[in-house]
Order: sequence, then C-alpha cells, then structure tokens
Amino acid sequence: MWSDLVDLLLSAYEQYSLLPLFIEIALAFIVIAIIATITAYTSILVRRYRAYVHQKRVAYLSPKIEDLITEQVLLNENMDKDLPIESIEFDKDALNNKIYKKEEVRQILIDTLIRYRKNFRGEVGELLRKLYVDMNLQEDSYKKMKSRKWEQKIRALSELTQMDIAIADVTLLPLTNSRNSTLRAAARNAYIQLSKNEPFKFFDIATEPILPWDQLEMFKIITSSKDIAIPNFARYVSYSSNKSIVSFCLKLIAHYDQQSAIPAVTNLLETKDHYFRANAINCLGKLSAESIEHKLAFMYNSQPIICQVEILRAMGAIASGKHLDFLKSEFLYSFNFEIQMAAARAIISHNTQASRAMLNELMETTDEGTKLIIKHCQNPLIKY
Repeated sequence: MWSDLVDLLLSAYEQYSLLPLFIEIALAFIVIAIIATITAYTSILVRRYRAYVHQKRVAYLSPKIEDLITEQVLLNENMDKDLPIESIEFDKDALNNKIYKKEEVRQILIDTLIRYRKNFRGEVGELLRKLYVDMNLQEDSYKKMKSRKWEQKIRALSELTQMDIAIADVTLLPLTNSRNSTLRAAARNAYIQLSKNEPFKFFDIATEPILPWDQLEMFKIITSSKDIAIPNFARYVSYSSNKSIVSFCLKLIAHYDQQSAIPAVTNLLETKDHYFRANAINCLGKLSAESIEHKLAFMYNSQPIICQVEILRAMGAIASGKHLDFLKSEFLYSFNFEIQMAAARAIISHNTQASRAMLNELMETTDEGTKLIIKHCQNPLIKY
C-alpha cells in the first residue's frame, strides 16, 4: 500500500515537473491555499468543540460549586457567632471531594469564587477568601505565574489580586517592567493593590512607559484604595528619568494637594520638552502655587501655545488677582481663539469684585464676537 502511494506521488511529481513554469507556480499556490484553508477550518472547529465542551462542563459543575459556596460560606452557622474569620472551619469532606482535584474544575471554582467576592464584602468576602486558601487554590494561581504565556500570567495576577493574596517582590517586580504592555500594566496595578508598605516601589526601576490608558486605570486604583501608603511624589519628579512616571506623579501631586512638592515641580519649568513643561504648569495651577505666578507671567511670551494656555489656566486656578490686567490684555489682543478662551475663563475664575467689574467693562465696550466668548465661558455647563 505504501509503495503504491509512493509510486503515485513520484508519478505526479514527474508530471508536475514537465509542466510550464508559470503553471507549476500556479499549482503550488493552489495547493498552499487549500492546505491553509483546511488548517484554518480545522483550527476553528477544534476551538468551537473545546468551547462547547467547556460550556457543558461549566453548566454541569456550576450548580455544585454554587451549592458548596452557599453551604460553606453564605449559610455558615459560625457567621452569627462573632468568631474571627480565621477560626471558622469548613466541612472538610465537602472540600476534599474528588471532583475538586481536577485542574479544569478548580479553575471554574476559582472563577466562581472571584465572581462572588466582587459582590460580597466584609466578613462574607473574607470567608470566600479563606475558602480559596483552604482549598489551596492559590497554588493553581501561582502555577500560572510561572507560565511562559503572558495571558496566563495576567490571569494569575487578576486572581491573586482579587483574592488579596501576596506575591513575592522577586516574582512581581520584574513583571512591572515587562516589554509586554498588557502584562506590564496588570503587574503594576497588582503591585499597588497588594503591597502594603511600598506600593510605588516599581517607580524606582521603571524604564518602560506608563501608557495614557494605564495611567487612568492606575489612578483609579490608587485613589479608590483604602489604607494605601501615599509617598511624597516629589522624589520621583526630582529623580526619575522616566517621563511618563513624572507626568503621572504630577497628576497624583495635584490630586493629593502635596504642597511640599511645589519646588520640585517648579524645577520642571526649565525642561526643553514643552509638553512636559505644560504638565508641570498645570500641576502648579492645581496646587494654587501663588509664589510661582510671577514667574509664569514672566516666561509667558517665550512659550509655545500649549504652555501659554496652561499658564492662563494656572492663573485662573491661583486667582490671586495680581495679573488681571495681563489676562485682560491676552483676551483682547490675542489672535489665538484658544488663548482668548483660556484668558476669559481665568478672569471669570477669580470671582472677585475686581474681576466682575472687568467683565462688566468688557461686555460694555467690546464687539459682539468678544461678548459671545465671555457668555460662552460664563456658562457653567460648557466645559470647553
């Protein structure tokens, strides 16, 4: 049989080699296309079959797992006895059921516990965590951390973070500087949530940037986490060579109103990067750094538009009243619409008798286009 097949292939090859070159090339492409199509369809069918089997398994196991959680956690009799969570015991026979020894079943159990813990806080949430630990499920998550696949590492980080399980710095810190941006973001978020003493330690070793979307997510985690140790972010502004770290710290300095950071932020006004400089000016405005207002006015004319706009906004936030005439001049004589808008808003932000008198004067003496800008800026519902 095999000899006949070999003879058939050799005969076909001999016939193929006698064809013109362009036909040989065309046939080769046709064969490659057929093989690629068959491979693709086979891959799709295998994945769909696996997904189908997984769904059937989940449908079968979910009621059993939810019954386990209900009996051992939600309806646990010891919950009403004011006992410490650590001293509450589970039914060992229920936990040691052979069905929970299988890897796929344990993963479904982990996913279910995480889903429950997102909806339950306090003692119930802590008891769910204890069930996770008592069933040694953290070892499954740690095992994923050792995987070569970055998707598995991210899944492990999510599981351990949701269950508030510590991860050794020697394992987690290198991941905060991973070349894979998704893994890097997940590791940084996990480090902030899990580290009790130095949640920003990775700032010291970070060489990879914090992308804008990652900054937003990290900012949300930091500002919503309870009992997080907030450092003086001025140290990173002064010493970090990672511009994204410094830009992110400027946002945190402004949010936590760290007045002691004003000198460090002021030093950034000398940087050559005007986008970076604009971020520093924005931060100084949010800190209401009146001591730096004169310097901002002095450097204004030598700055690009983006920095000039931030200077005007900063003056509006500081609202000392010392540069109202300067703001009026920029509003009246600038040919840039964005600067006119920023200057008008800065005057309005002062909200003093002098600024209100200035606005009344402008409304009486200027043309209709200028009045329209003032009215637009005075509308609190219009932010831009």
